[in-house]
Amino acid sequence: MAYSPFLAAALDAARAAAEVIRRYYRGDLEVTLKPDESPVTRADVEAEQVIRDLLRARFPDHGFYGEETGREALEAEYLWLVDPIDGTKAFVREYPFFSTQIALMHRGRLIVGVSSAPLYDELACGELPHEGASETTALLNDRPIRVSDIDSIERSAISGGNLKTLAKGPSWERYGRLVARADRIRGYGDFLHYHLLASGKLEVVIESDVNILDIAALAVIVQAAGGRFTDIGGNPIGLHTTSVLATNGKLHSEVLSVLEL
Repeated sequence: MAYSPFLAAALDAARAAAEVIRRYYRGDLEVTLKPDESPVTRADVEAEQVIRDLLRARFPDHGFYGEETGREALEAEYLWLVDPIDGTKAFVREYPFFSTQIALMHRGRLIVGVSSAPLYDELACGELPHEGASETTALLNDRPIRVSDIDSIERSAISGGNLKTLAKGPSWERYGRLVARADRIRGYGDFLHYHLLASGKLEVVIESDVNILDIAALAVIVQAAGGRFTDIGGNPIGLHTTSVLATNGKLHSEVLSVLEL
């Protein structure tokens, strides 16, 4: 399949980062804490540097917003958003629920996303139509994916994650009313429930306590697969987004009305 230069670069960068990650996984890692008490390892920094170097070489005029190596030219027309290891705690504790997230934003609109989980053996990508690509692409391990057609909460599967903020507020009771109606409740978390949503294997993902680097690529993939992706209040995703409501599209409005945020 022929990819746009942007998606091709993101896929190449994800594969290069995967090589770094595999080299360090289950190794003798020195873990340090960032100011927010989240862990960081040498693998995080090296993987992001590999991604940054590749993207800068191909697109020297693009901006870069990285989890570990900082921000550069955030006002650029094109801005790359990168989390080299989303799920560092899982990486350190040696279970495979971590991923590399690479997204491209054009004038505030997300257009390309790659989600690479090398130890889980999943590589998802998405691209929405833009000046350099006229078609929508949504793939998981090189196979086309599509959200489900389920249009009833009672028949749906709902996955929640990072719900601390939700649990502390008045919306927790509303969330409880929602999940009480669902067919299945799970908490897959991180990249995995978004891959499952985009593949038609569940219908709703709800998260709080996220940042844009965690979800930017996944937002593109879900939308490219036919789904809808907003914050819990129904607002568009942006650089300051901290919560997610992602659905197969058919259930989005109803879930928003139940949550009543």
